[in-house]
Amino acid sequence: MTIRAVFFDLGGVIVRTEFQAPRERLADRVGMTYEELVKAVFGSKTSREASVGKISEEAHWKAVARLLRLPPGEMEAARNEFFAGDIVDLALLDYIRALRPRYHTGLISNAWDGLRPYMEREKFADAFDALTISAEVGAMKPEARIYQHALEQLGVKPSQAVFVDDFVENIAGCEAVGMRGIHFRSVEQTLQELKKLLK
Repeated sequence: MTIRAVFFDLGGVIVRTEFQAPRERLADRVGMTYEELVKAVFGSKTSREASVGKISEEAHWKAVARLLRLPPGEMEAARNEFFAGDIVDLALLDYIRALRPRYHTGLISNAWDGLRPYMEREKFADAFDALTISAEVGAMKPEARIYQHALEQLGVKPSQAVFVDDFVENIAGCEAVGMRGIHFRSVEQTLQELKKLLK
């Protein structure tokens, strides 16, 4: 069946940690390894709760600050430092915008409730016809429900959609509901595979 919609993940695909030094400095300052710091932010119980909308992103960061033994006044600076090495791939966003009007474009992201305001602030929410954010849906990839929600938002069947994500389990999840998946390893490889599918 013809592809009518192209969905993208955000973290690790459109927004990538290209520079590790800021996180390394923060980890060093709080007496953690880089991996331990990343786990505290993304792999903790409160991160998961924030990812399904049970608690706010703010509440999660307060829990992280306690874990890092940071004074309350330093939480915001630590959060900014943690994300300071991330880049938004503007060229990839231009490509996504150029897919329209021939294709619908959508986002499927495991993220906290601050994602939509962040995308609006950074002025790239407009690249997508619909945003499916786990904190708003109450389900995370690779659960079937989040993909089904995304498909319903754009009014397409699973066989008419392709999804790009950097985690193989999320690709397996989308394929389990009948979508096609592209495992993101680099921008070049992804666009090559996507262009073949969209021919």
